[in-house]
Parts: sequence; C-alpha cells; structure tokens
Amino acid sequence: MADTAQVATAAGSKDPTVGLAAVRSLRLLVERLEALQVANARDLGWTWEQIAQHLGVSRQAVHKKHASGRRPLRRRD
Repeated sequence: MADTAQVATAAGSKDPTVGLAAVRSLRLLVERLEALQVANARDLGWTWEQIAQHLGVSRQAVHKKHASGRRPLRRRD
C-alpha cells in the first residue's frame, strides 16, 4: 500500500481483502515504530519498567519482545 493515509482509508473498506491487507500494513508499521522508540528509550537510559509503563504492558513483556540481540545498556552521563 502506498502511504499511511491510503492505508488508514483502506482499513475501513467493506471489502475484506482490502481491509485486511490494510490492517496487516498498519500492524507492520506499528511494530517498526515500537521497535524504533524502544531502542531510542533504551539508548537514553530508560529502564524496561519505564518503557513498559508508557506502552501499557508489563516489564517482562516488553523485555521479552525487545531485549534479544540488544547490546548492554549504556547510560549517558
């Protein structure tokens, strides 16, 4: 799908083929944005608890989803 506005419009389509494709695109976008912002927060020294609180999930859930393959946290002084 071309851009976010088109995807958002397509998500409301009465055609399930169009609507479900849009939902898939939006889900992928949200996952990428979440990963980017979690990485930004960790790079700034945020704890898993702080990130989880802002996402409305448990610390364990956000850690399990985003901790694999990350380098150890480096605090900026």
